[in-house]
Amino acid sequence: MLKGKKIVLGITGSIAAYKACLIIRLLVKAGAEVQVVITPAGKEFITPITLSALTQKPVISDFFFQRDGSWHSHVALGLWADAMLIAPCTASTMGKMVSGVADNMLVTTYLSMKAPVFVAPAMDLDMYAHPSTQRNLEQLHAIGNYIIEPGSGFLASGLEGKGRMEEPEKIVAFLDDHLSENKGLDNRRILITAGPTYEKIDPVRFIGNYSSGKMGFALAEECARRGAQVTLIAGPVSLSISHPRIHRIDVESCQEMHAAATKAFPESDAAILCAAVADFRPETVADRKIKREKLADAAVPAFSLSLIPNPDIAADLGRMKQAGQLLVGFALETDDEQQNAEHKLQKKNLDFVVLNSLRNEGTCFQSNDNQIVIISSDGHRKDYPKKSKASVASDIVDELQQRLGGVE
Repeated sequence: MLKGKKIVLGITGSIAAYKACLIIRLLVKAGAEVQVVITPAGKEFITPITLSALTQKPVISDFFFQRDGSWHSHVALGLWADAMLIAPCTASTMGKMVSGVADNMLVTTYLSMKAPVFVAPAMDLDMYAHPSTQRNLEQLHAIGNYIIEPGSGFLASGLEGKGRMEEPEKIVAFLDDHLSENKGLDNRRILITAGPTYEKIDPVRFIGNYSSGKMGFALAEECARRGAQVTLIAGPVSLSISHPRIHRIDVESCQEMHAAATKAFPESDAAILCAAVADFRPETVADRKIKREKLADAAVPAFSLSLIPNPDIAADLGRMKQAGQLLVGFALETDDEQQNAEHKLQKKNLDFVVLNSLRNEGTCFQSNDNQIVIISSDGHRKDYPKKSKASVASDIVDELQQRLGGVE
């Protein structure tokens, strides 16, 4: 599906820049047209002559290439491309992309890009693991970029660990997969809930949880990529999404999410209930901030909060479900995982449930990774290894697509 595609390949100052030659060869062999944009530091690792010979195009590095007023238009590149791939992408370039520091042609082109952007990080393991780098990666993903996670292996420093840029064959396969517009869910209407809900105590306090919404947003992106029209009902999260086939509805409380979900579900072919919905809410909500000083003046200083059950979105959609509709739930458990997930599956009339456990370190809340088990209503169980949430989303949608009768 890369045939005829126009790819801007960004190359930054990393020893992994030599792999860009292999990426170009694979893209050209697949029928793509490649335009290289390289940073000044990138040219210290690989020469423009080599890259130009492989692409049959002049390499772009500087804003101005002659003294006659001619210049390279980053806006034109942003309109020309079907995709931008930055491989390798250093920690420095990621920081500039997040902050909008457009001090070179590559970052300026990125900021003008209308097409999807794919980022393949490459750096030493300590740089990759640093909180600043991880925060920038999360922010790049949150604003709609695709992250091609680095692998683990021998690094230029002589150390071994995560930070080695993914191999060219896998990078090109990732690009091909995302540009192929798999139409297995074409014309399907998918409802997805994501993120937490906040239940107000007073104007400044709420009951909530640690959900970031990353899993639900990854599911929305994956369904849309496969051709589905997605209704994404999102609780309070800091994530953004811009796919034209995703209609986002922002809510705050469980009651708001329940109203939006029950309204959208009758017109949906399937629903994936990924949100971490609060089971209870305060019975009364104070119209002013509750002051601690007033409690201290009481004879017995104490504060009690009376909670009442929230509506059960999964159970209500399970009762509404008609023949031909599919309903998928999530079960986040801390103990008796299998038993609790199977109970939820049956009680709420789900077709399958996605089980994840807080016992699996580095998964679930706030993480970029997840580790799941899919349990079906017929008792079948599929166990998956720990993966990025984007990859987990693909596994879940594979299961959904198969049940809906979509093309694999």
